[in-house]
Amino acid sequence: MKRSPLRLLALVLPALILSLPACGTKDDGLTPVTESPGDALRSQFAGWPVGPDAPTVASEELVALGERLYHDKALSAGRDISCASCHSIDNFGQDNKAFSPGTGDRMGGRSTPSSFNAFRQIAQFWDGRAASVEEQSTMPMLTDVEHGLTSEQQIVEILRQERGYDTAFESAFPQSPGDVMGGDTITPDRVRTAIGAFERTLITHSPFDAWVEGDDGALTPKQKNGLQTFVSVGCTACHSTRSVGGHMFQKLGLVVPVESEDQGRFEVTGKDSDRQVFKVPSLLNVTETAPYMHDGSIATLAETVRHMGEVQLGQDLDAAQVQSIVSFLGALKGELQ
Repeated sequence: MKRSPLRLLALVLPALILSLPACGTKDDGLTPVTESPGDALRSQFAGWPVGPDAPTVASEELVALGERLYHDKALSAGRDISCASCHSIDNFGQDNKAFSPGTGDRMGGRSTPSSFNAFRQIAQFWDGRAASVEEQSTMPMLTDVEHGLTSEQQIVEILRQERGYDTAFESAFPQSPGDVMGGDTITPDRVRTAIGAFERTLITHSPFDAWVEGDDGALTPKQKNGLQTFVSVGCTACHSTRSVGGHMFQKLGLVVPVESEDQGRFEVTGKDSDRQVFKVPSLLNVTETAPYMHDGSIATLAETVRHMGEVQLGQDLDAAQVQSIVSFLGALKGELQ
């Protein structure tokens, strides 16, 4: 009996369908897994920057000591500022000022970066002169326009005179027989270790983090569109990884020169190639950390996005693109864990 073409198709099509590998599976170990558009975008933000590990496993006592040191104004020449004065825990680890006043209201020349999530970045300070949050922690104490102390020994002497620190250091750093510290309870290295241990707890989790972890519903449609814009115009050339930055150094004015007296990383390395090179900032919580740039020279996030598109990417972003990117950046605002 002769069968019609439609009849033949009805008989053959099910067999063809059954012979095809299922989407997202591997039939022989060689067929690649099919990724969704969301998976492809996530891959650009996979993994944190490779920052230095903590020097020791943190105990509750160590973190508590670090928190006390972080907030103690005794560690300044005028007993008037602490780490928290510029890096406020209640204000996303910074102070929303172009330049932060130090002891006696002296002014520095760079905007305060956030201490939130900072330990995960490749280096500390805009010029990367400290390798870790531990190394960074006492450097402002010894800067005349910040805490105004003159030596590490002065830090130790202040803490020896403040009530309760001997006991707190003993609890945080329990002695063992033959301790190489020679019995000294308070030392500069232990101060750094303690403050660093506290700063390593300053971790935020945002809708963006939830999205990276696989929750497709964590971002709104506008934020997803903004993410697509952020990627398509080239922002991820510098602002990638889970920190959306903080993993590399880059010249400011890469495409369009920017006038600045601040020579950035050149002041650390002395290399001409490092003139006006700065650490690319992490954009986590960026909606809360105005004003922007190393010198706090731009007041709004929208203007910063437009400016960076011009000088770093050579693009004249229109108002819709800028607003789209700003919508995405709102998803980077997180809560302390």
